[in-house]
Amino acid sequence: MTDIIRLGDVEIAVTRKAVKNVHLSVHPPNGHVTLVAPTHTRLEVARAYAIAKLGWIRQQRARLQTQAREIPRQYVERESHYLWGRRYLLSVIEHDAKPSVAIDHRRILLSVRPDSSPEKRAEIMQEWQRALLHEVVPALIQKWETQLGVQVAAYFLQRMKTRWGGCQPQTKHIRLNTELVKKPKDLLEYVIVHEMLHLIEPTHNERFVALLERHYPTWREARAELNDLPLAAWASRS
Repeated sequence: MTDIIRLGDVEIAVTRKAVKNVHLSVHPPNGHVTLVAPTHTRLEVARAYAIAKLGWIRQQRARLQTQAREIPRQYVERESHYLWGRRYLLSVIEHDAKPSVAIDHRRILLSVRPDSSPEKRAEIMQEWQRALLHEVVPALIQKWETQLGVQVAAYFLQRMKTRWGGCQPQTKHIRLNTELVKKPKDLLEYVIVHEMLHLIEPTHNERFVALLERHYPTWREARAELNDLPLAAWASRS
């Protein structure tokens, strides 16, 4: 069950779990706030904690609001696009043949039929980006299955507005945000490790943090870099 605390213009979703301490988080891209408290915490106690942290909450939300966002793409000549953390210029080639995408040095070559719409070009690019993720994700999962002693039954790629990944420990499924194809590969690896560790510890409690510290010591730096990179244009909408 989730309770809601409202402090002026700030709304906080409160959940109670088997944790020892309170965990307060401000999530990108829109700054929604969650508070995870020990199972028997009274709502008044959670509210008092949130009030004490209100300045920090507003500071984090302000940072997210000023964070760079991508300009909506039109998929036209010499438009900037990102792949694995590097900037590429788009080159649009129109000819009456099956659409395709390729890379040539610092250019992305998008071959489309004449008069193709921006929506169709976006669809072609997104299918290509998903294919690139499918090329690298299985090897990373296999690597960390060996190191963590866990097994992923299946992974799924999807567009997410507020999260980089997700895990369902019961089914051993993990989800990855397709926007990760635009970020450096080490950040994709961090998200994979984070989600796979939920197969060992489902919650973000002290044990989970300790597991991150042991297996991915630079996780804080990776998380900070990931959340400081430009947000997708579609993710800025609530």
